[in-house]
Amino acid sequence: MKALIFGANGQDGYYLTQLLKQNNCEVVGVSRHGNFIHADVGDYNAVKRLISEHIPDFIFHLAAASATRHDVVFENHNSIVTGSLNILEAVFSSSLSCKIFLSGSGLQFKNEGKPIKESDPFYTSSAYAMSRIQSVYAARYYRTLGLKAYVGYFFNHDSPKRLENHMTKKIAEAAKRIGQGSGEILEVGNMDVIKEYGYAPDIVEGIWTLMNQEEIWEANISTGKGYSIKEWAKECFILVNKNWENHVVLKKGFVAEYQQLVSDPSLIFSLGWQPKTSFQELAKIMMK
Repeated sequence: MKALIFGANGQDGYYLTQLLKQNNCEVVGVSRHGNFIHADVGDYNAVKRLISEHIPDFIFHLAAASATRHDVVFENHNSIVTGSLNILEAVFSSSLSCKIFLSGSGLQFKNEGKPIKESDPFYTSSAYAMSRIQSVYAARYYRTLGLKAYVGYFFNHDSPKRLENHMTKKIAEAAKRIGQGSGEILEVGNMDVIKEYGYAPDIVEGIWTLMNQEEIWEANISTGKGYSIKEWAKECFILVNKNWENHVVLKKGFVAEYQQLVSDPSLIFSLGWQPKTSFQELAKIMMK
């Protein structure tokens, strides 16, 4: 077996590479950065050349900017929408029978403060959500042409590979420094926001579970368990014997993107996958 991963330099690409190798799958990693084949998934000729050269059994599209700000609208469109279309068309025009995985997001659904299902309606709450929605519709169209195009909807998941611009990592790193005597004050937006705290190695196992199905095309790959940012901060600071309230201040004028972003993962659970790592265990991993 051979797999082609676009976005191999990111958190999920790293852990997915390890998992596929454990399953005797040869991995070809593609990224604009790092020790991989350097290519832009937004470049159709480059994508088609790679797919034609390697003839993979699996293609994983994980490349994307995770920012939801409007000023990255073209970057998101290039990597998510154009990238997805390039992969799908390259496979279709080459008459290949490989399976294709496109990453989706819980942010592309209408969020009414309850667990989000795959069947819930989409809602363009941001430029990022718009790109994710367009990508899914491209997958659905190419399925009508016979392609095996899967979509996994991700909710928040982390690992030590996360960059510090992600809140989970930001809090964990600050707690470690404060525990070592830094004396800094951490500024956070809304501590009451509830989201999931999955562990990336667990999540990529969920991807692999989905890709080994024949008729399940889209699924939440998520924990279904929500915790507030306050609970995460408390858990991290406990591990360095500190009270988070003495070291955290709220950012004035901050407006949260959502109050809760939690999934209903019953479909992926029914396929035999469940996350192994608890909220508390993730905190210990992130604080090492």
